[in-house]
Amino acid sequence: MTTRVGYFPQNNSLWVLRHLGLLEQKLPDVEWVDLRSLGRGPRVDPTRALPSAHGDHLFDGGYDFIGTGSTPPVTAQAKGHDIVYVGISGPRVENGRLVVHADSGIEDPSGLKGKRVALGHGSWQTTLLLLALEKAGLGWGDITPVDVYDDAAERFLAREVDAWVGSYPYLTKVEQQAELRELIPTEGLFTHRSLWFTSAEFAENKRAELTAIVSALQEADAWTAANPAEAAEFFAADDGRPAAEWEHALRTRPWGLLPVDDAFVAEQQHAADLFQANGLIEREISVADAVRPDINELVRASAR
Repeated sequence: MTTRVGYFPQNNSLWVLRHLGLLEQKLPDVEWVDLRSLGRGPRVDPTRALPSAHGDHLFDGGYDFIGTGSTPPVTAQAKGHDIVYVGISGPRVENGRLVVHADSGIEDPSGLKGKRVALGHGSWQTTLLLLALEKAGLGWGDITPVDVYDDAAERFLAREVDAWVGSYPYLTKVEQQAELRELIPTEGLFTHRSLWFTSAEFAENKRAELTAIVSALQEADAWTAANPAEAAEFFAADDGRPAAEWEHALRTRPWGLLPVDDAFVAEQQHAADLFQANGLIEREISVADAVRPDINELVRASAR
């Protein structure tokens, strides 16, 4: 039976794996599904809800395995999907920042009250922003979130928004054209990890396939860590951005899958509780329910 793996450039590990062809050597009957072809689901009002998660497609036949940032698995659980975390990356605190123009007059997150903040709503950016607001004693209702993806940098540079949750390589061009202020350090606020997850049914019944995926991802990550310039070409060929910008982004992030630990579960649970308290998801969830010791051991063994 075909194993379908969802991928897109924002999960750097899966993007490189797709281009290296390592998984096909371990799992010949694999189909790669570009998540961008599936869309984000119906648009929602970012002041009131999170959009449909990429995780939805685990349960409608879209794919069997996916890698994202922190928010989609929370959204998927909140919709009642039975997901299983497969692995996490190390902290990627250098990859994402909440920024304003240096001359904006906004000195810290408390200054965001009543302001327009650009982000990719439903991605890890929602988590970072909500945690920053919490530090300032604010909630989601105290800002005007502006859900943007393709033109976020341009809108920020044009000052159509007051603040932006940006990431590399997209921040690189903005840093070259404007003087920025980081409102709060990402480190200490949010570990901003890559996450990989699947359905409980796949984790239970397709262990050989899951083992092959994890093993191939570890090999691809090791290759990227050793060859960041070559890996950058895979991304630059897709979006036309200078390969040097992608290389910088790849060099400043950790590589390798790690088992899910208690510190990650606590951070993810805190974020999920904030989503629910701010009306972004409809019900409480238990992140620990999506963690399995046997899957953790699979990932731990793959790194030996």
